[in-house]
Amino acid sequence: MNGVNILLTLSFLGLATFIASAYDPSPLQDFCVAIDDPNKASVFVNGKFCKDPKYAKAEDFFFSGLNIAGDTNNKVGSNVTHVDVDKMPGLNTLGISLVRVDFAPYGESPPHTHPRATEILVVVEGQLSVGFVTSNQDGNRLFSKVLNKGDVFVFPIGLIHFQFNPGKVPAVAFVGFGSQNPGTITIANAVFGSNPAINPEILAKAFQLDQKIVEQLQKKFWVAN
Repeated sequence: MNGVNILLTLSFLGLATFIASAYDPSPLQDFCVAIDDPNKASVFVNGKFCKDPKYAKAEDFFFSGLNIAGDTNNKVGSNVTHVDVDKMPGLNTLGISLVRVDFAPYGESPPHTHPRATEILVVVEGQLSVGFVTSNQDGNRLFSKVLNKGDVFVFPIGLIHFQFNPGKVPAVAFVGFGSQNPGTITIANAVFGSNPAINPEILAKAFQLDQKIVEQLQKKFWVAN
């Protein structure tokens, strides 16, 4: 019996190890709809097609321009310069990307979420007030901090977060993501600027607002930033 028990234990451990190592790859797009016709499945993949390595060159792994400030003349007062797989092809399959974020005085990155990546931010100029909110299961707790030059803050994957420049001078931050395509869902844009629009009756009840206010919000121009 002891030998049988040992064999069963080893079998379960082996199965557990297999299950732990066998998982779906992380999604690199919002969705990937399965189809039966292979002739229509040759373009959209979870990521990008790869070139033959013998044709790779140094420029595939290079980007220049993060020293240039972005134009913050918009309604939210911020600008994001992306260094993703579309700007640097060599990032494909490496699971990382980078952005520069410029903030005008009192500018912000409105509450948003990245469905496919954790975000880590470092302030290189000015000051930022940042924070993220936990899920419903964790009581929607707010974790916030005022950051100065050289300070670093991390935003866990999928959680709603924000950055705001409380100062009278511009601020600059560099942000790293744990995905070549982290995705961005700006909450106000998604809720009030969806196409087609969500039924205002639904939003009025969800946000406990007068329906006319919801309809006014749906008519606004929302900055995708």
